[in-house]
Amino acid sequence: MPYNQAGCLSYMKRYLITGASRGIGRAIAEKLAAPDVTLLLHGRDTVALADVCKSLKRNCANIIRLIHDLAVSSGVSDLIAEVGKDPLDLLVNNAGIAIVKPFGEITSIEWQQTVGVSITAPFLLTQHFAPRMPPGSSVVNILSIAAKTGYPNWSAYCMSKFALEGFSQSVREELRDRKIRVINVYPAATDTDIWNKVEGEWPREKMISPEEVAGAVAYALSRPNDVALENITLSSLTGAL
Repeated sequence: MPYNQAGCLSYMKRYLITGASRGIGRAIAEKLAAPDVTLLLHGRDTVALADVCKSLKRNCANIIRLIHDLAVSSGVSDLIAEVGKDPLDLLVNNAGIAIVKPFGEITSIEWQQTVGVSITAPFLLTQHFAPRMPPGSSVVNILSIAAKTGYPNWSAYCMSKFALEGFSQSVREELRDRKIRVINVYPAATDTDIWNKVEGEWPREKMISPEEVAGAVAYALSRPNDVALENITLSSLTGAL
């Protein structure tokens, strides 16, 4: 049982983070791990997710691994069932998929996977968990500067971020009276494994780090419950890549 500085039992918080096996999701999990927190960490890479859970085991009250495919509705339903009925204090919609190619080459399967992981899953998770979240809770959406600007060969990715941007702005207003914050984060190019599968030469040494994004998320969450840092844009001083 966690205790506070006065020696009293602390309230146990529950944080659900999707796409937590690497990159920004992992960095957020590492930043938010605490003795009074149960981390519910989602990922599809069982080995990578196990490594995250092992590294954080000593830093938080409990860790629950959630291995589900968010590209299909049954995977989202299975995740929701495994999370259980206890309310969440934080939902981080971080999982995403990047199909980088000319729009004429995108297959229907790739398009559907992008929609499933990056739009439908956040919608279903927010729709299910937000009504059960107590005042002072937060929903964090990891978007991108691609939620505001289109880039050649990134049409599917930009589409998904634009869609989640519109959804989250509307949800923010619906949840405001319930004192639930909706925090949107717009990182510029971030040095994650996503670039391993993107053709071309990219100056990854000039990109921002996942830890910098996680730090911004932690700062926003640390504000008093009646203060909402609603939109956070992070970029490199070197400019757009």
